[in-house]
Amino acid sequence: MEFEDYVVLAAQVVEGTGVLVVLVGAALAAGIVAVRYSRGETGDNYQLFRRYLGRAILLGLEFLVAADIIRTVSHDPTINGVVVLALIVLIRTFLSFTIELEVEGRWPWQKAPSA
Repeated sequence: MEFEDYVVLAAQVVEGTGVLVVLVGAALAAGIVAVRYSRGETGDNYQLFRRYLGRAILLGLEFLVAADIIRTVSHDPTINGVVVLALIVLIRTFLSFTIELEVEGRWPWQKAPSA
């Protein structure tokens, strides 16, 4: 195997990790809500599920962006590849910001409200 093959493999591993993070996060969020329902805690379960699922998606998106960066910089360093990478990162950053706003109720650069 050449160096480029290892880099492509690393990008695939990071990408797979991102997908796995989203899947495991969704399963954990569903499990937490299911346990709460089984205990009779019916209060804010929908919001709790959305919060945990949103956090899993955010973390998964970070891994997917990292995989795209690795793949583009090492495997396809043409101007066309960089433009495609920029668009992907832009879209995923927009998604991250909007999910963060949904989950936390504030933009990522705003301070958390004091307790």
